[in-house]
Amino acid sequence: MMMKTVNRILQNKPAFVFSVSPHDSVLEALRLMMEKNISALLVVEQGKLLGIFTERDYARKIILQGKSSKDTPIYEVMTPDPCTITALESIDYCMELMTEKHFRHLPVVENGLIIGMLSIGDLVKHIIEDQKQTINQLETYINS
Repeated sequence: MMMKTVNRILQNKPAFVFSVSPHDSVLEALRLMMEKNISALLVVEQGKLLGIFTERDYARKIILQGKSSKDTPIYEVMTPDPCTITALESIDYCMELMTEKHFRHLPVVENGLIIGMLSIGDLVKHIIEDQKQTINQLETYINS
């Protein structure tokens, strides 16, 4: 059986990844997240991945610490140097990594370039589709 990789999921997603600059305000980031209906943004400067900013960062580092979303730059509250994967990683490995480290998002980087972002939702959706396909194949086999 062929190992299923991140590349397979990325093929079904838009190639564009939303990001902010480290000097953008938290409020600007939240507006973008709301507008695009996403829960994480990459923090990028001159094409280099510096960090990730998530709803969880907002809850823990802004709201709970009484900081102002308007006056706080992203670099103060982002998660720096996020764990990344390549498009060749197995889907199983990504599931293990996300579960073990309590991540919900993994940036996909190839040769220093950001080529995508994988969410826990992407993985779950893929696994469900994969299982449906397996069930259909088994039903076809049984009925033939």
